[in-house]
Amino acid sequence: MEGRTPTTPIPETEPVTPDDLTTVLPPSVDKVKLLAGESYAYFSPPPPFVTSPPENYDPNTDYFVLGIDEAGRGPVLGPMVYSAFYVPSDLHESLLAKKYRFDDSKVLTATNRARLMQHIITKGSPLHEVCGFAAKVLSARDISSGMMRPAASVGGVYNLNAQAMDATIEIIKGIVEERKMNVREVYIDTVGNPASYQKKLEAVFPSLRITVAKKADSLYPCVSAASVVAKVTRDVALEVCYEALEEDAGNAGWGSGYPSDSKCVNWLRSNMDPVFGWGNECRFSWGTAKEMLEAKAGERVDWPMEEGDSQLMDFLLSSGGASKEGDQELREWFGRKTAEVL
Repeated sequence: MEGRTPTTPIPETEPVTPDDLTTVLPPSVDKVKLLAGESYAYFSPPPPFVTSPPENYDPNTDYFVLGIDEAGRGPVLGPMVYSAFYVPSDLHESLLAKKYRFDDSKVLTATNRARLMQHIITKGSPLHEVCGFAAKVLSARDISSGMMRPAASVGGVYNLNAQAMDATIEIIKGIVEERKMNVREVYIDTVGNPASYQKKLEAVFPSLRITVAKKADSLYPCVSAASVVAKVTRDVALEVCYEALEEDAGNAGWGSGYPSDSKCVNWLRSNMDPVFGWGNECRFSWGTAKEMLEAKAGERVDWPMEEGDSQLMDFLLSSGGASKEGDQELREWFGRKTAEVL
């Protein structure tokens, strides 16, 4: 993107140096909702640049560019976080890339990510004065419940790509339509097919110039900033969940939450309830969790069919209650073992 000559002044403040840069608690982390297994969205207040614009502000030329990225798509533990970050178009490069050196969060250290997040949320910081952000936190419980819905249920299976698309749409609408931020360009990182993803979003937001690209977090500074917000939010959320379980779980830790992490796998094995498995912190739809439950949990259960249930089934499978095409699918769903549905 070619930015025009910068007109928005960059506020100057002293560097933010919290005592422990690895323990920043961003406002995008809601401890109560996290521990309850709830998904939620957070939107930062409009930056002072919007509420008290400079004298030379021109809404026809002064607009925001917005970047979107995610963290925590693959872990078996903890939430997935989609984040958006918006910045005045004329400061896109000079503020984010040159002054603060944002980059793909995966190549930044935890300390650098925390320092950048601290600048974003600290009043008086240049980033806080002219930028804003949002985060959609999808809980492990909600991710799994959507992915494990029976195909015959209303809406069918709610897979991870569909959940990701809805999260993206929700945060764009929250910023552009509900909070009326003057956003014209949107840059999005994707792990899927960029062309099809972009086409779907353009149909929802025809007035926005949308660019979807792989590795966008290393190409566009606003996406780099969004990746930092997502990563810090996800890491802190994971720590909050662990601390709530620490008394029962011991102090060995559970690592990154990824199935490839031996600490994560060991924690799952050591803290699996033989009946309930784990709590809201675990994605039961992941193969790692499923395999452990099948190998180590109790016996599978077939629920007996009561007389009233039999009559209901007869009605549902009659010509008036179900289509001929859905008969077999309904029979299989109704009699499915509970271990396959949980």
